[in-house]
Amino acid sequence: MEVIASTQNSLIKLAASLKQKKYRDENGVFPVEGVRLVEEAIQAGWEITACLVTKKALDQARVQTIIQQLQERHCRLAELSEGLYEKVTDTDQAQGIMAIVKKKEFLFADLVAGERQPLIAVLDNVQDPGNVGALIRTADAAGCTAVILTQGSADLFSPKTVRATMGSIFHLPVISRVSPSELLHYLQQYRIQLIATALTASKPYFEVELTGPAAIVFGNEGNGVSDELLQHAASRLFIPLYGRAESLNVAAAAAVIFYEIARQQRAAL
Repeated sequence: MEVIASTQNSLIKLAASLKQKKYRDENGVFPVEGVRLVEEAIQAGWEITACLVTKKALDQARVQTIIQQLQERHCRLAELSEGLYEKVTDTDQAQGIMAIVKKKEFLFADLVAGERQPLIAVLDNVQDPGNVGALIRTADAAGCTAVILTQGSADLFSPKTVRATMGSIFHLPVISRVSPSELLHYLQQYRIQLIATALTASKPYFEVELTGPAAIVFGNEGNGVSDELLQHAASRLFIPLYGRAESLNVAAAAAVIFYEIARQQRAAL
């Protein structure tokens, strides 16, 4: 393991730059911070190009195991001081370990691979990275097979999005920056029904038949699902609100709908 003490080191400059989307895009990598998330990336087989760790973090047994696994992969390893690590971290309470992970690019065909019936979460211009990450985590927990982000949605690989997925980014194929026309063409090609969350001309979610191959689209925090997707939706559904809240967080709404799908599919067996 090399020891880095200078802010002018090329690896330190790279790690610090990855706070910005343009450098994540330019280099094709993104930062993953924290013991659990780095463990998830390793277990899922994602390519890790480098790992930065503080001396204090190295005292932890789990971090020692991570370092051993990365040594076996011939990954670049660097020890930093606490002060230098603060230059590259994006978190307030950093755990002292960061992996630089290569992005994965998925194709539409990857979303229907395997034996499972397609159940796809579509995020249409969802702009808050915390919402995007939480919805990916919810989709993973509820048994979705993939996630699609339309153009205008938050960056999949931003540190905040990655943290909010709690590791689910490594479990599901996700395609981002998809145009509505591309999405509609894909769904038609693979005969996947588009179902939109909407307040107008819609039925309560528990009255909609949800047992077939489906893509459930959740809209922008303020404006909802785009008109282009609404016009092509086979069904529209909504979640009744029985209290005084105006709406549900998009991840909470996704949980309600995806678990209703799971319930209907199991009842149909």
